[in-house]
Amino acid sequence: MSIDQIKAFLAKMQENPSIKKNVLEASTADDVAQIAMKHGFEFSGDELLRFSGKKVGKVTVKKNDVPGEYN
Repeated sequence: MSIDQIKAFLAKMQENPSIKKNVLEASTADDVAQIAMKHGFEFSGDELLRFSGKKVGKVTVKKNDVPGEYN
């Protein structure tokens, strides 16, 4: 289940400063999903966006609305 993968990745991110730095520098949820995949976690950027507002440990997933972004 991808929710479990997201939670596991966020927990690992909290423990690993290098992963956290990469995630904070990512531009999109798809970029974050690619970072996660490199570390053995599988979920899509869309699934991560649907997880917005939820908290895992000290991390809260938040969707950033960027001006000029079109859906």
